[in-house]
Amino acid sequence: MLVASILADKGSFVATVPSTASVADAARALASYGIGALVVTADGTTIEGLVSERDVSHAVARHGHDALAMAVAEVMTTDVRTCRPDDTCDSLMRVMTEQRTRHLPVVDERARMIGLVSIGDVVKHRVDELQLESQVLHDYLYSGR
Repeated sequence: MLVASILADKGSFVATVPSTASVADAARALASYGIGALVVTADGTTIEGLVSERDVSHAVARHGHDALAMAVAEVMTTDVRTCRPDDTCDSLMRVMTEQRTRHLPVVDERARMIGLVSIGDVVKHRVDELQLESQVLHDYLYSGR
């Protein structure tokens, strides 16, 4: 299965935040959307970074309450791995495991963000794929040939 299939099912909406937003604003957005990461961008297509729940918690652990007033730019991850619509789920799982990341922005040929895939999205689609395969095999075996 390809990343394009995941995006076709889940949609291309990506929750974003500007780099000038406070960590408190980012934490509120994460909670409001019920997600684990926000893409940091000024224009909605150029990726400046990624701020995750982990980034927020590490900032609070290091700086205490003062972290909430810091700008997202001070705590975000700037080395953001991306993927393409024609990448396979297997390749995403490998990258996510090796790089210890849970979110990969999807970019087009011009490196413009067109979506976001999480480890949950990949697992869901892999489980769906396995269930379909199992059903097809079951139907074949018990079709009463």
